Amino acid sequence: MKITLLGYGKMGRIIEKLATEDGHQVVLRVDEHNREKISADDLRDADVAIDFSRPDAAIANIDLALEAGVPIVVGTTGWHNKLEEVRKRVVETNGTLFYATNFSIGVNLFFATANYLAARMKDEDYTPSIEETHHAEKLDAPSGTAITLEEGVRGAMDREAVHITSYREDKVPGTHVLRFSSAIDTIELTHTAHSREGFARGAITAAEWVRNRSGVFTMTDMLSPA
Repeated sequence: MKITLLGYGKMGRIIEKLATEDGHQVVLRVDEHNREKISADDLRDADVAIDFSRPDAAIANIDLALEAGVPIVVGTTGWHNKLEEVRKRVVETNGTLFYATNFSIGVNLFFATANYLAARMKDEDYTPSIEETHHAEKLDAPSGTAITLEEGVRGAMDREAVHITSYREDKVPGTHVLRFSSAIDTIELTHTAHSREGFARGAITAAEWVRNRSGVFTMTDMLSPA
């Protein structure tokens, strides 16, 4: 599989390392130093593009991939308020978009467990809350993962909102805590990432899965039984 990397920071480099070890080839690396020189023609040699860039660059990168006719996997967060507009363009161009707030398989199992637990808590006297901690370089707060977690818990418990507290510290890949508190006890569900490798591995798996499909997909589609 030939890959274009849109965003060549820490995540892009980890993806390149793991993808190369798997026998894939990175044919183009795009970052802030060469982005203005890149056109859709430059992407057409790739089988898939993987975007871990910046919130202010993600939509332009999606449009570039759609113009090139190349499926794109997007791990950048902070742009999902424009998702419906982007989804419309994907349909209009018969393109392919795979997006996720978190590509870690463990995190997506965490989401499923959290939603199950929240549904069981719906009629009980518990108040849910979320804490998320990331490295100081992360630009969006709350994290996309925390937002996805909040949406699932809120929907399962039929609440208006679940409070999210965000922390930014040095050298923290990502920790999310879902807490259910009552006067009697507190229940906590925690996911702690030890490195960025889980995110990168999930993105590569998504790229392999989506390359011959058309439409808009998420981790739920990939992980659902056939």
